[in-house]
Amino acid sequence: MLATDHHKAANPNKRTAAMIALNLHDAITALSTSFDFVGIDEVQHGKRVGYMARAVAHHLGWCDEQCWKILHAGMLHDCGVSRVREHRHLTETLEWDGEEEHCIRGANYLRVCPILAHFTDIVRYHHTRWAVLEQMVELDPVLRLEANLVYLVDRADVLLAPWLDGGRLDSAIMWEKDAIVERLRGLAGTLFCPALVDAFAAVAESEAFWLGMEPLYLNEEMEALGRQIPALCLSPAEMRELALLFSRVVDAKSPYTDDHSRRVAAISRHLAGALGRDRDTLEMIELAGLLHDMGKLRVPDEIIEKPGALTREEKACISRHSYDTYRILARIFPSTPIPDWAGAHHENLLGQGYPFRRRAGEIDLETRIISVADIFQALLQDRPYRARLSGEEVMQRIEALVDEGRLDAAVVSALRREFDTCVHLASGADALRDHFPELTA
Repeated sequence: MLATDHHKAANPNKRTAAMIALNLHDAITALSTSFDFVGIDEVQHGKRVGYMARAVAHHLGWCDEQCWKILHAGMLHDCGVSRVREHRHLTETLEWDGEEEHCIRGANYLRVCPILAHFTDIVRYHHTRWAVLEQMVELDPVLRLEANLVYLVDRADVLLAPWLDGGRLDSAIMWEKDAIVERLRGLAGTLFCPALVDAFAAVAESEAFWLGMEPLYLNEEMEALGRQIPALCLSPAEMRELALLFSRVVDAKSPYTDDHSRRVAAISRHLAGALGRDRDTLEMIELAGLLHDMGKLRVPDEIIEKPGALTREEKACISRHSYDTYRILARIFPSTPIPDWAGAHHENLLGQGYPFRRRAGEIDLETRIISVADIFQALLQDRPYRARLSGEEVMQRIEALVDEGRLDAAVVSALRREFDTCVHLASGADALRDHFPELTA
């Protein structure tokens, strides 16, 4: 279905104060960009997969609705990948042991996000050989073709990789494209549906097909496509389901950060309520908490899991994550304070934080709340360089930061008053199940 068709009930003229306008194509593009960060050097993989899948679908005469669907499925196909080591396998070899794990993980993420759930099965089977898929008679024949098309163009992009260097497409691809097609033809009937390979070969005859994947041109194409789709007005529940998907991808980056974003979101919402913020603000601060670490997908696994002190270069790498978060969210929520609240969670009241170096008067209460919730939860969680602290040890550290003038005293006072609840939200085994029941529905 089209990105807008699954939600026809969302009428922009009936938007309430709590609803948020969102261009779903832009949101998927931003999420695809965040997946690019996982590969460090491999950028725009999801966008190229979506671009190629859409071109082949159009050549096959698929309807507009299905062409949009395959574009977005291609952009989301690696939503189950958070770790650099896994990403390297996916982008360096045509097949490898364990490749199905990220398909299952990504499908599980999408399944509980209704606005994107129609991509679940494509993602689940996008690394399944055609020789296996065509025997799976329980699957819809159209789904088998859609999943296999994503697999085909995903592997075509692996073969294209040697001609993508330093953010540019090597012009030599015009002479090398035929070798890529022939490699894929040799896999027809085993990995790929022969009819799909024939369609890809026909599309790939055009130099324009390949040159359209020049990074600058590809970004322009994605932006132009976004202008063709009207914004949806999503309810807080729908936005939360989408943000939960994003947060699960981020938190899967390391076992040391498991559930961190969801727990920060729950604590932030609770503290904002204790400080008298209205319901609309509670909904948005929860979203900002869920999304505050989006930029960490860019940080190499070995830095996040390093047991010792970070080098100067490693600190620089990890310190940029909040700005990357801000830029990603600015694409998704351009008319809300969510990018600012999430992107500024490492600012402090002395003006010595990052990435904006904001002074106290420039830092919203909501950002101050997320900052406190982030520190509180992180200190109650095991990290590779230290064991978790007790609740009282954490409060002593946080109150010392208030004494230094770094954290907001009113927010920390609320944390002290709500201490037992916040400890439960930060580390309780059943806290996430109770706060986010949609994940266990």
